Amino acid sequence: MEASICIVSRNRKSELEKNLRILYSCVQDIACEILVFLDGCTDSSKDLISLFPNCYWEVSEKSIGPSRARNRLFQKAQGILIFGFDDDAHPLQPDFVSKAKRMFAAYDRLGIITFEEIKGVFDSDTQALQHHQELTDFYCSEFVGCGFVIRKDVYSKTAGFPVWMDIYGEESSLSLQVIDAGYDILYTSAISVNHRVNKTQRGRSGYNLMRFQKQLTNTSLLYSVHYPLSMVPKRVLRLYIHNFRKYSLKNVYFFSAFIKAGVQFLILLPKVVFQNRKPVKKGAIQKMKTLGLPIYG
Repeated sequence: MEASICIVSRNRKSELEKNLRILYSCVQDIACEILVFLDGCTDSSKDLISLFPNCYWEVSEKSIGPSRARNRLFQKAQGILIFGFDDDAHPLQPDFVSKAKRMFAAYDRLGIITFEEIKGVFDSDTQALQHHQELTDFYCSEFVGCGFVIRKDVYSKTAGFPVWMDIYGEESSLSLQVIDAGYDILYTSAISVNHRVNKTQRGRSGYNLMRFQKQLTNTSLLYSVHYPLSMVPKRVLRLYIHNFRKYSLKNVYFFSAFIKAGVQFLILLPKVVFQNRKPVKKGAIQKMKTLGLPIYG
């Protein structure tokens, strides 16, 4: 199997259907499987199972979160390369699989390729590509979850997407594990994804507030699980001081989310650390410090 494509979806039937139609048109001539996880959907997303019988479908009546759902799909994937797309993000280059294969062959010790993210709702792919940047490749510290590809053998050398996390922070955990295993993460604009989101609507719906709270909790847990024990207290303290000064002092809603995140961290800490602690080498942390972030849309 050349490639596997994994998608986690929750209550976005029309977006998921659009993605599947686009993806099948791109991979019809290659050995590729598409795996979909319906994560606690309460809409009619299940109707798509009969429309796309060639997909591997996994359905959870209760939402378990994208990180746990991705972990399940990636473990089942049989492809040499495993592509991950959000249910509202599709590739803009039909030959994205062959492009990725050539890049893995060209770069030594390459574990993950993260794609250019073009964020917004457009009338066509042609319009989306008007926002495409000049071709650029560079090593970075983590990948963008809406569009990326990882080698199956590299994923198998890690603990995978964290099952102790639901959403926001799972990419950072896997990135750190991949770098600790001795592999690199490459950002490229040779492969683009249109992430079909309306940033204004997300902000109005309280999306940013929810993301702030979850990321603060999950980043605290990430340090506790992956960092050497001597580094954990200082890292967690710096994280909370930074977020308190930058966000919580300026907005009462963020202050409330800050308190909730801290309480949640303390509640989850003993169980998460006991069951999942797997510290990386200090060299991996030092390497990540020298690398920049990918370009976000």
